[in-house]
Amino acid sequence: MKLLSILLLSVVQLLQGNHTVNLTFVGDAMQHAPQLTAAQQPDGTYDYTPCFQYIEEDIRWADLAVVNLECPLAGKPYTGYPCFSAPESYAQQLKNVGFDLFLTANNHCLDRRDRGLVHTCQTLDSLKIPHIGTYRDQQERSKRLPYIVNIKGIRIAFLDYTYGTNGIPIQGNVIVDFIDQQLIADDIAQARQQGAEAICVNLHWGIEYQLKPVASQRTLADFLVSQGVDLIIGGHPHVVEPMEMRYSKEYDKNVLLVYSMGNFISNQTDIDCRGGAMVKVSLKKENGRPVVVNPRYKLFFVQKPRSKGENYVLIPEARPDLLRADSQGEFNRFMQRTHDLVMSNNINVPNEQ
Repeated sequence: MKLLSILLLSVVQLLQGNHTVNLTFVGDAMQHAPQLTAAQQPDGTYDYTPCFQYIEEDIRWADLAVVNLECPLAGKPYTGYPCFSAPESYAQQLKNVGFDLFLTANNHCLDRRDRGLVHTCQTLDSLKIPHIGTYRDQQERSKRLPYIVNIKGIRIAFLDYTYGTNGIPIQGNVIVDFIDQQLIADDIAQARQQGAEAICVNLHWGIEYQLKPVASQRTLADFLVSQGVDLIIGGHPHVVEPMEMRYSKEYDKNVLLVYSMGNFISNQTDIDCRGGAMVKVSLKKENGRPVVVNPRYKLFFVQKPRSKGENYVLIPEARPDLLRADSQGEFNRFMQRTHDLVMSNNINVPNEQ
């Protein structure tokens, strides 16, 4: 009889979707000119296979992994800063290592104007990569949003917004989701109407190279908490900023707030920009609703090539043995500064290392 009761309880939990959903987030996937040079092969193709090999396991740990694609896939000529255009093989390799959702609302999404935005959407669609944040027109936005994924019985909505586009105006029908409280509130309401049980809002916000959030970030975070979202995930500053697990008394639940994860991969030289944070978090159903549990982070360092034939490689904090000897000092400085100046301000978001 006891065994039967246990089996019945297990069946009920299965039907109710009583599972744990694992999510991974990383910051800004940049593509500067030296990265293009390092990836280019003798036949003119681009190979990014070495870049993510040592963190792929952490990406694939997730049921859904999210990356900010901060460079248009706008076709040739491929270029770095200030107006980016990356080859489609860059996006393909990000997909190959396990990223499931690409964010495209950022200040570089119009680097190649409307045409580049459209080409980016077309390329991601051709690679069968889900993406949110920019759209070819209002009809496409209405069709794509709210972007809701049902994972293990938990329906999670993802939204994506940017503060701006470096002053480049929209010239035609394309849509960029800009940070606007009314727009965000409407999108959240629509997501709930369509059955979302948890909501993740991704934001391209803040001030570049600032190790702490500014007032506008804090104000917007407070607004989003008041809207009942579950995850607030930020990028753009190119440096890591603090993270916190905040309790919402109004909704009686915890909200994960990540101000910035820094760079995912780039050629930036300032020591605080030489790496980033990967955020891992889970959603678990308790008493019929999903709750945020077990948030944590892992730091990694971008080792740059020093000779022909080498590529950019992401090195986890726990694997200094993978470093070249000439990278050890920069690795140590990045890790120490990030822990001492930033992560020491975290609230209930520990290091998983």
